[in-house]
Amino acid sequence: MIVEYFPGNRITLLRSGAEYFPALEAAIRSARHELYLETYIFKGDATGTRVAEALCQAARRGVAVHVLVDGFGSSDMPKELAQELTDAGAELLVYRPEIARFRFRKQRLRRMHRKLAVVDGRVAFVGGINIIDDVDPPGNAPPRFDFAVTLEGPLLLPIQEAAEHLWRRVAWVRLKVRKRFRRRAAVDDAPKGSQLAALVVRDNFRHRSDIEDAYLAAIESAQDEILIANAYFFPGIRFRRCLVQAARRGVRVILLLQGRVEYALQHYASRALYGSLLAAGVEIYEYHKGYLHAKVAVVDRHWATVGSSNIDPFSLFLAREANLVIEDRDFASELRRSLHAALEDGALVVESGRWMHLPIWRRIPIWISYGIGRFIMGVIGIGGQV
Repeated sequence: MIVEYFPGNRITLLRSGAEYFPALEAAIRSARHELYLETYIFKGDATGTRVAEALCQAARRGVAVHVLVDGFGSSDMPKELAQELTDAGAELLVYRPEIARFRFRKQRLRRMHRKLAVVDGRVAFVGGINIIDDVDPPGNAPPRFDFAVTLEGPLLLPIQEAAEHLWRRVAWVRLKVRKRFRRRAAVDDAPKGSQLAALVVRDNFRHRSDIEDAYLAAIESAQDEILIANAYFFPGIRFRRCLVQAARRGVRVILLLQGRVEYALQHYASRALYGSLLAAGVEIYEYHKGYLHAKVAVVDRHWATVGSSNIDPFSLFLAREANLVIEDRDFASELRRSLHAALEDGALVVESGRWMHLPIWRRIPIWISYGIGRFIMGVIGIGGQV
């Protein structure tokens, strides 16, 4: 896989919902022609209601509004909210709405996990932030630790095309495709800045391992530091081996992972990997200040990625994902500063010596969860990669 970089972009880092949602809502309110919004989760909470109202207002003034949500992640999206969108003239599609519960069928787990928006062909949003209150429940904890970016410039064209392609594909499957599809706004792909960036997607056709391959290429070429912040970390054999080899050749490898228990099985299964990573010299920190939802990385202070892809079997082998890869020292340094600040204020280091001597009662749930996770992966046909 060869990453196709586009020069001349202007990319702005957005930290958590406090910066993301005002920027997204402002772009929607200023839309004049068309917009695409893809999200795994679209809640009916205060944030979801506010974003939905901005989308409705855009549709009422004649903007072609396309909203794509996932059938599992947005399964509890209120029917009233969906009806408001369609009544206002917005088009709403659901990716794989049928859910077969209690059945580990691989195709049912192929979800649309992307968080992407394009407005009037002039600005795009890519990241890991769903349409959901930044604090859930409100007022009980710090905001989710997460990132997104805005982008203007030449990379807009492939982002727009990716959004259009997935929309047409889902519309065709749902038998809601129009006879003629015509873009309503010209894409402004003129240079807007100096940043080099690429869109990297994962799907189940031509781009099955593109995001993982982009990570592995950056890790294999690292000479100084690898800093990864990821909410759901359960990488396959290739990824783990690559991290271990980097640490053994003297690269500082730092993992910032979820410290709070959000999904018990995933939480404990991922900890079965700590021993081999720590033994190789990988530094592991667990974020406890709030819920970690980030899917970002910085390598050697010049390569960075921000997107929707976790480093687990769901994201790397099954789901539709979208990440930006940015080759720019200023952007990478800004993201790195944010991550190091989180390491210092909100994270606890996992000490190798103490981890290796965990009491048996703490090891039992870890290995049981790991065994269950491996069994599930085997049932759905990807166990050999994990």
